[in-house]
Amino acid sequence: MQRTTTPITYSNDEAQLAIFAKALSHPVRLKILKLLANQTCCFTGELTTMIPMAQSTISQHLKALLEAGLIQGEINPPKVRYCINRQNWVHAYTLFEDFFAPEDLFSCQCGHGEKESTPSVAVSSTQ
Repeated sequence: MQRTTTPITYSNDEAQLAIFAKALSHPVRLKILKLLANQTCCFTGELTTMIPMAQSTISQHLKALLEAGLIQGEINPPKVRYCINRQNWVHAYTLFEDFFAPEDLFSCQCGHGEKESTPSVAVSSTQ
C-alpha cells in the first residue's frame, strides 16, 4: 500500500514563530540576547569577555540570531557591532504572546495540564 502525503500549510506567523523559536533554543543565545538587551550595542570581543567561550563559538551563535532577525550587526572595520533588532524583537514578543494565550493553553481536558518543575541543565560550550 502506497502512502500519500498531503502538504502542510503554515501561516506566515507560524513560520516566523518557528524561526524565532529555533534561534532562542540555545542557552548561550539567550544569554547573548539578555546582554545585548541591557546595552546599546556590543562588539563580539566584548561578548567573549562576558561569556567564557571561544570567539568562533560566540560568532556562530550571533550568526543564528542575525539570520532569525533578532539582532542586527553594523560593520565598523575590522569589527562588527551588534544590537537588538527592536522591530523584530517586538514582533517575536507578540507572536509568542499570541501562541501562549491562556485560553489556548488550558483547553486540554486530559488532566496533564498541571505545571511541573523543570530541572536545571548544564550546557557544554561545544554545542
